[in-house]
Amino acid sequence: MTTSLQPVYALAPGANLEAYVHTVNSIPLLSVEQERELAASLYYQQDLEAARQMVMAHLRFVVHIARSYSGYGLAQADLIQEGNVGLMKAVKRFNPEMGVRLVSFAVHWIRAEIHEFILRNWRIVKVATTKAQRKLFFNLRSQKKRLAWLNNDEVHAVAASLGVEPHEVREMESRLTGQDMAFDPAADADDESAFQSPAHYLEDHRYDPARQLEDSDWSDSSTANLHEALEGLDERSRDILQQRWLAEEKATLHELAAKYNVSAERIRQLEKNAMNKLKGSIAA
Repeated sequence: MTTSLQPVYALAPGANLEAYVHTVNSIPLLSVEQERELAASLYYQQDLEAARQMVMAHLRFVVHIARSYSGYGLAQADLIQEGNVGLMKAVKRFNPEMGVRLVSFAVHWIRAEIHEFILRNWRIVKVATTKAQRKLFFNLRSQKKRLAWLNNDEVHAVAASLGVEPHEVREMESRLTGQDMAFDPAADADDESAFQSPAHYLEDHRYDPARQLEDSDWSDSSTANLHEALEGLDERSRDILQQRWLAEEKATLHELAAKYNVSAERIRQLEKNAMNKLKGSIAA
């Protein structure tokens, strides 16, 4: 079986979405025998023409799936394009010996690519990072029947149906209802709204001269206090701390035990006592 080449926009829904949908819906579906023959040619002979025909015949299913995600505020063409990527991955991995139709096998791959695209682009800040959070993200949006916040009974009902804790439902709901905020105020913002933008209250003090001078003074003072506290220790304790904490190549307990002809446990006790004295001297 062969399928005639389609116009360029058949593989580029962004160019003309209406024409794309019309084109993919006009591509004949494959019969069970035709699909099995093409799948075998691809799987056993790496026939790329067979892969192309299988992809083309299933593009309409991607459109159908992508339309169910229209409520996320993302371009339908982009959702379809990502779904097409999932379809191609499914075709590449499809084993004709599995005993299922390609469309059943491909649904998972199509949805997975669309999910990834939505999570990457829906918000600047990621709303779901773990597998459980991603599942909750999509299921919670589909289960919410109204725009208002869920009441306590609804939270527990959703948690029970999805197999998660109620606090996870509340946390995801707050992420879903939150909005991205621009760091700088809009050009036409009035004084009141401009004052509320993060640029007014999230300041970077790293290069403030007063802050740099304060940090430098604190560092010099801390260094001086450390040296003074070290001078107050006996020579052995001071050497143990220097060898264990300040040297580039730090000594082990056993190396210092051999040096002072004592046990490693004794060196550990001396180190602990010296450290306590050091902390007391610096804090005083």
